[in-house]
Amino acid sequence: MEDNVKAMEAIFEQKIANDEKIEPKDWMPEKYRKTHIRQISQHAHSEIVGMLPEGNWITRAPSLRRKVALLAKVQDEAGHGLYLYSACETLGISREEMYEQLHSGKAKYSSIFNYPTLTWADMGAIGWLVDGAAIINQVPLCNTSFGPYARAMVRVCKEESFHQRQGYEIMMTLCNGTQEQKDMAQDALNRWWWPSLMMFGPNDADSTHTEQSMKWKLKRKTNDELRQQFIDQTVPQADILGLEVPDPELKYNHEKGHYDFGDINWDEFWQVVKGHGPCNKERIRDRKNAWENGEWVREAANAYAEKQAERKAS
Repeated sequence: MEDNVKAMEAIFEQKIANDEKIEPKDWMPEKYRKTHIRQISQHAHSEIVGMLPEGNWITRAPSLRRKVALLAKVQDEAGHGLYLYSACETLGISREEMYEQLHSGKAKYSSIFNYPTLTWADMGAIGWLVDGAAIINQVPLCNTSFGPYARAMVRVCKEESFHQRQGYEIMMTLCNGTQEQKDMAQDALNRWWWPSLMMFGPNDADSTHTEQSMKWKLKRKTNDELRQQFIDQTVPQADILGLEVPDPELKYNHEKGHYDFGDINWDEFWQVVKGHGPCNKERIRDRKNAWENGEWVREAANAYAEKQAERKAS
């Protein structure tokens, strides 16, 4: 038995080394399975909870064009959550169990969604910064070692790229408007910059999952590498907008070819992760209410599916 397990481990490790995909019916170490359940379900939860701060502005969008675009974006995020829940189910966990973990607080989601959206400019900042950070995090996942996750990420990344451009266009419009509008854009950047940097997770020295995730090719770059890529990409975009990144220590390092930046407030990050952020309780409350209020819809859909199955059987 032990020899058989070692043989299967060797086959698994060779597949990882060869950049071959691990599929749901393939043998995999239990730790690999649990790691993917944790990450994919956390990703799915983030897409679903991420609908809430933006949905807050659908009824208050400044024009019909903006309303339609925001509705489409929120709809995309619901779809992303469904793709990811489906991918995670192939690892042997039910969708109901994942929902229970979210609603009970056992499962995490991206800390960025526990901050409030105070003005319309936040819709631009979220698209530009939050979705921009998400793209940098997620593009490498198109080549992750677990097949269903990698395939789901192809479409997710295409749509996230559009969301990022949409957000930047909102910021550009505000920055080309009145002084009050530009001030609103600057205020949004001030509030969302540091939480966006936190999206990449703890510094590599403090990360408990990065080393194993890199070994299994779940991740292709470390947290710090991804964060640096985001800063290098985003600062020139802020310059084009005429906005100032809220970091007095930010400076281009010609020797390194990258921007140096100030210290991140990791105490704030961990407070939000542990459930003590500005909107943690509100987000979970709203998700639980949506689940409970939608029970009749699920019951009706299940009853219809059962009736259709009975008709086909007869």
